Amino acid sequence: MSSGSGDLSQFSMLDLFRMEADGQTQVLTDGLLSMERGGGDAATTESMMRAAHSIKGAAAIVGLDVVVQLAHGMEDAFIAAQHGQLQLTPARIDVLLAGVDLILQFSTLDEAALPAWLEQHGARIGATMNSIAGIAQIASAPPPDPLPAAPPVALPEPAAPPDEAAPHRVAGAPKATQNFDRLLALASESRINAHQMHPFIAQLQRFKRNQASLFQALEQLHDAVVRGGDQALIEQSALTGQKAHPLKQFMLEHMADIESYERRLLGVSKNLVDEVLTLRMRPFRDGVQAFPRMVRDLARSLGKEAQLVIEGEDTLVDRDILARIESPLNHMLRNAVDHGMETQAERIAAGKPALGTIVLEARHRAGMLSIEIADDGRGVDIERIRRQVVERKMASATMAAAMSQPELIEFLFLPAFSLKETTSAISGRGVGLDIVHQTIREQNGTVRIESVPGAGFRTLITLPLTQSIVRALVIDVQGEAYAIPIVKVERVLKVPQSEIHTLENKQFFDFGGEHLGLVSAAQVLELGQIGAGAGELPVVVIGAAQRRYALVVDAIRGEQSLAVQALDPIFGKMRDISAGALLDDGAPVLILDVPDLLLSIDKLLHEGGLHQLGARGGPEKRKVKRILVVDDSLTVREMERKLLQGRGYQVDIAIDGIDGWNVVRSGDYDLLITDVDMPRMDGIELVGLVKKDIHLYKLPVMIVSYKDRPEDRARGMSAGADYYLTKGSFHDETLLDAVFDLIGEAGL
Repeated sequence: MSSGSGDLSQFSMLDLFRMEADGQTQVLTDGLLSMERGGGDAATTESMMRAAHSIKGAAAIVGLDVVVQLAHGMEDAFIAAQHGQLQLTPARIDVLLAGVDLILQFSTLDEAALPAWLEQHGARIGATMNSIAGIAQIASAPPPDPLPAAPPVALPEPAAPPDEAAPHRVAGAPKATQNFDRLLALASESRINAHQMHPFIAQLQRFKRNQASLFQALEQLHDAVVRGGDQALIEQSALTGQKAHPLKQFMLEHMADIESYERRLLGVSKNLVDEVLTLRMRPFRDGVQAFPRMVRDLARSLGKEAQLVIEGEDTLVDRDILARIESPLNHMLRNAVDHGMETQAERIAAGKPALGTIVLEARHRAGMLSIEIADDGRGVDIERIRRQVVERKMASATMAAAMSQPELIEFLFLPAFSLKETTSAISGRGVGLDIVHQTIREQNGTVRIESVPGAGFRTLITLPLTQSIVRALVIDVQGEAYAIPIVKVERVLKVPQSEIHTLENKQFFDFGGEHLGLVSAAQVLELGQIGAGAGELPVVVIGAAQRRYALVVDAIRGEQSLAVQALDPIFGKMRDISAGALLDDGAPVLILDVPDLLLSIDKLLHEGGLHQLGARGGPEKRKVKRILVVDDSLTVREMERKLLQGRGYQVDIAIDGIDGWNVVRSGDYDLLITDVDMPRMDGIELVGLVKKDIHLYKLPVMIVSYKDRPEDRARGMSAGADYYLTKGSFHDETLLDAVFDLIGEAGL
């Protein structure tokens, strides 16, 4: 399931451009600052080039020619840097950042205000565009600094804090990381081998019990012979008992030895795993030691005074987790300074110390890593959030008025939602808390925020102690084992058939007063269909709030601690799967990606494709033709989807070549439409894979690209494309006519 396949039909094309501009300009900003700090590489330049390319295409769709030219100049500059023809010096980065700010300024304007704004700021825009164009035309020799700086578009932005210029690297060298992973894999294998001793010992125990019965029978036979009085038989019986005694003694002694060996082996293997995990742990201070200086300098640049107090510096954290939460913590601390902290005068007037304080604390709690960020600033204005929700048409005024404080605070996690009225280098771009939420979720963690107006803001983050070992619930689906991280499991239940109800072809049951939807795990994972028996259905409740579902499985085995094994990169991002592992008996198991699973369920619900549990036969024959659109531009994807759905076609989307390759193999499609320039796998490679696949080679393929040179068209057709359409001459009817030529009308 593609992460970009949610229903965006309620948004206009300009809204979609704004959403895309918010995300892509953040990529540009982060990349340029990384280059300025000396931390950029070829991959950074490549990501910035693609971001500029995507902005250019999206702007062309909505007719923002100035943004097209700005993005085109930036793209040329990044291509020159890729080829070693241009050095991105600080002065040139200043010019490019001014271009990023201009693009952001355009994305905030509505169509009615755009002409007046262009007329008012025409000279400033022209100077910035000329400066960017000049950068792109520079030869390989670096020019002397400084270049003529572009006039600022917004208020002057504070300089990046010194500590941000040289971020502390938490993770070890790649070779050391590989060694840790290999050691953990070997330790995991030793634990599995130790567990495999248990069935063997159980068999010996059964043999021991059988032998005990035999010895008892011999003793009873000897007693009977003695009572009979036959001396010869008595002597023979006694001799048999004497010969059997060493065997009995052997069994008793060696069974105790074997059981002791099993206990030692299990203990050693467990200690080995624990020691390897300890090697991966680093003190919390290693990931946060640059933050106090950053908070101090940032506050001073904003005319404020603030300090950061770190507690729990010795708390041990997995080095991978420590590296991955550095950016979210940075976002939260910068937001605390910019949004939360008042000026000295405001604090004194409110009866607070002139110096604001932010406390960053880490500790272990209930087997998890708990991180808390609390400040004594102004907190969040709940009523302002309520007004923003209504103004952005995210809810009606009546609905917003009925929302509680926790419900309103949840809006801060949405992309592009910001309470800042102006854009600066620190905030107001609508990114921050959504990035924090996404990153923490990717680490199987949770984040919660609380606020008391006028008294401060508090963020609570909960994470696993390590990503190398995961406590998981093991389930059976269609005879195969799967694992769900325990932190993602809400409840495990048995639901009687009599309690299942159906409404609008959706099945549900009452769960504490809530109608909880039933979804077949086999259908979501595309493994077939579970036939509901006459008894109870084993279900696993996943998700939260409005996205909580009861996943119906074949059986629930129980909990196990699994050593996580990353999947081979050749598979790309597998839908609904995050990693692999080995069970205690050595059998392989796939670990489910619960956020991805929820997206797949949402897609099934949106398409109305959920199977009825216990239904017989296959799904109904589909009534309309299906098209898969693959494009890394949000704006282009949604425009194509709206056009095609308007003609009655069923449309799925994928966000890049790898995602498209995974999706096209899992669905029955009548047409594939793909872009050329995409990350991870380009469109030409995707077309080649489709045409070489024994199941897909007959699938019609259309390429839609901005590249309109004859050689580009020839390259696409040589790969096997059936149609090549350029976006430069791209109109509504052109696309629809091309689709009709290839597959006909939407109805079958």
